[in-house]
Amino acid sequence: QVRLVESGGGSVQPGDSLRLSCVDSGRTSSDYGIAWFRQAPGKEREFVGGITWIYGRSVLADSVRGRFRISRDNAEKTVYLHLSTLRPDDTAVYYCARPRRAFIGADINDYDEWGQGTHVTVSS
Repeated sequence: QVRLVESGGGSVQPGDSLRLSCVDSGRTSSDYGIAWFRQAPGKEREFVGGITWIYGRSVLADSVRGRFRISRDNAEKTVYLHLSTLRPDDTAVYYCARPRRAFIGADINDYDEWGQGTHVTVSS
């Protein structure tokens, strides 16, 4: 059973914005939060940021801070990744992931549930 489902990707031009969604259908009260990663062609999966469910505390990687933002809707069990001022090097498959424990960090081994990903292409 697929628990995490991303959506909202697409093809956009440099400078455009997108909002990605991650629905966690299996979210329970003990879950800590959700993280976002991305993987560009030929590159390793990269941490983008994450957010906690209860307090909505978010963290962003240096590479996207100031351009991306993360929010969540507890009632909808959904985490959003708001992408703005997009650049060609933001082109990637974006994944959301559930951490194994109460910590959101950059190590992919700290996550035990992954979505199928949503593609973002930034090109003129």
